[in-house]
Amino acid sequence: MSAPVLTSTSAVEVAGELATLFAKEAGVRDAERIIPHGEIAMLKESGLLAITVPREYGGPGLAVETVAEVFRLLATGDPSIAQIPHSHFVFANALRLRGDDELRRTLFAEVLDGASFGNAQAEAGTKHVRDLRTTLHPDGQGDWRLEGTKSYCTGALFADRIPVLAHRDEGGPLVVAWVDRHADGVTVTDDWQGMGQRTTASGSVVLENVAVPDALVMDWAETFDGPSTYGAFAQVLHAAIDAGIARAALRDAAEIVTTSARPYPDAGVSRAADDPLVVHAFGEVELAVRGAEALVAEAARAVDRADADLDERSAGEASLAVAAARAATTQASLEAGTRLFEVAGTRSALEPLNLDRHWRNARTHTLHDPAGWKVQHLGRFAVDGVLPPRHGQI
Repeated sequence: MSAPVLTSTSAVEVAGELATLFAKEAGVRDAERIIPHGEIAMLKESGLLAITVPREYGGPGLAVETVAEVFRLLATGDPSIAQIPHSHFVFANALRLRGDDELRRTLFAEVLDGASFGNAQAEAGTKHVRDLRTTLHPDGQGDWRLEGTKSYCTGALFADRIPVLAHRDEGGPLVVAWVDRHADGVTVTDDWQGMGQRTTASGSVVLENVAVPDALVMDWAETFDGPSTYGAFAQVLHAAIDAGIARAALRDAAEIVTTSARPYPDAGVSRAADDPLVVHAFGEVELAVRGAEALVAEAARAVDRADADLDERSAGEASLAVAAARAATTQASLEAGTRLFEVAGTRSALEPLNLDRHWRNARTHTLHDPAGWKVQHLGRFAVDGVLPPRHGQI
């Protein structure tokens, strides 16, 4: 059954409804490492995974600004669930940019039917994407056999297809092999052991002599040869997740302060929420979170502007806007996750409440890319007008 085709307005509404639902058991799932199979099934059925399918292939082709807001909202409910489809959208974007018409028609039709893409990019022990060991070998009949082991494969456990980054032949160009999740020789293991984002199932994928039709192999090596928003798109979704974590931490802090926290005696008030130091702390964090949210929205609009008129300058400006959002959301999510305890008091540290998950989620997720390098690129531009480099992390 096909998933509904959403508009910008309905996509945001659906994301908000799901976020409210996902938030109810987010703490329990984190504490007990309950993998959200049911919640991801709901996400697939909602139509949200199809919002970037281009209009010429039957989708709504919604703006990056809407996609970022969807991710931010989902992350306010459960950032692990929000992170799971990140690679789905990144590889859907890669398909849009690098796939031929036949491949686009095939795979976008699957997405419109509710399918999701996973991720098998990184490999333990490699320093650069060009060092990947996963390889496609010709099978002698015009198709391929795939061998390799991948790590940090967020989304693969829930996926219908796993895009695998590999070399075509030993040392050949990098390609994406669109592998059936349930094909012979594909093993997905939930061996993720992070202190935060515990239920993303960001585990391992082992590929042993997996048959891959030639029609499902897509060139990837030239992705960054010219101006591109590929990296900026991926990064703004990460920023949106961190902004959602920050907002959720602030929300939960307010819940405790207004319902159960005890006021400090020297404040001379009957409610902790009326303590002027508490109110001031909330104001400071609210300021940081609002600023981060605004920068995410502006960064998404910058990516949309660049996509509409792509050249070296517009792509670079999009990357700079996203760099600012990534730096700001890193700081805001960590600050909100830490100061939650400062304002809410001793009770907030009780283990059954599991409020430390906000900081753990922020600290784990923000390690994807160092915020210091985002500031470095902004500084180089401010001083000498140097645009950021082209790659998937800027």
